[in-house]
Amino acid sequence: MTEKQRWTADLIPDQTGRTFVVTGANSGLGLATTRALARRGGRVILAVRDEEKGRRAAEDLAAAGADRDLLLVRRIDLADPDSVRAFADGMRAEHPRLDVLVNNAGVMAPPRTLTPEGHEIQFAANHLGHFALTGLLLDLLAVGTDPRVVTVSSINHRQGSLRFDDLSGERGYTPMAFYNQSKLANAVFGKELHRRLTATASPVRSVLAHPGYTATNLQMKDTSGLAKLFFGRVGNPLLAQRPERGALPQLYAATDASVAGGEFIGPDGMGELRGAPTRVRLSEAAGDPETGRRLWEESERLTGVRYLGREHPLADRT
Repeated sequence: MTEKQRWTADLIPDQTGRTFVVTGANSGLGLATTRALARRGGRVILAVRDEEKGRRAAEDLAAAGADRDLLLVRRIDLADPDSVRAFADGMRAEHPRLDVLVNNAGVMAPPRTLTPEGHEIQFAANHLGHFALTGLLLDLLAVGTDPRVVTVSSINHRQGSLRFDDLSGERGYTPMAFYNQSKLANAVFGKELHRRLTATASPVRSVLAHPGYTATNLQMKDTSGLAKLFFGRVGNPLLAQRPERGALPQLYAATDASVAGGEFIGPDGMGELRGAPTRVRLSEAAGDPETGRRLWEESERLTGVRYLGREHPLADRT
């Protein structure tokens, strides 16, 4: 990737024979990611909370020229541990291997909401669900072709902090602060997963990406109060790029041969708000090994997913 040739979706290599799981694939960045992969021959499993919306998205993609047989719609609610496990069981029953998992789905800045397990909804859906899903699918990825886990964080991770003593917001909750926490958790997880994969010489690469500022319905569907006013009426027309552009960093992370594990891919424009994919920096907190270890242990405790058990090489044995 050079100044003379800025990376676009047209540079995605042929993906024929490869199988991708994309969470949140029925709209926004997930739909744009699915569209681009399908155009290059990839089989894409649209992992969605609403199967009807997922089927409509797949039909729309087929009407635009995608091979409908390569688009599989499967239900997952990332905030529901039983749903995550059921999805993973389905993948194991249907597929001997997976090649790329794109942890894309997200919830942004709703009023404080707790899952039945008592977890704050953004931390549950954005981080815990993806942590569990990755662990439950890791054996299928390990036998894939050029296997990767792409975890989508945000530029906002640099403003976040992990409140290990109050992850649910019981002692104080503001929507954007807890969104930022969930995006920092994504970044910490992706980096810690890279450390553990590297330590065991796993063929799976863990890569991080962020879309800059992209106009999707994420900012409108769940967002509350002043955040919705800014993102919906003020910010989008001035700064936001289209999902097809915002998806480029995660597409680059998922498909480009030059990407190394542990890298963070984001837009190359001013403030990383928009532009072509490039390597960008993680915050100091996101790269801290002790923070990574602590979040990993807490995530195992909260999800019950221990990456195939304590005997598994990625398990924390300290």
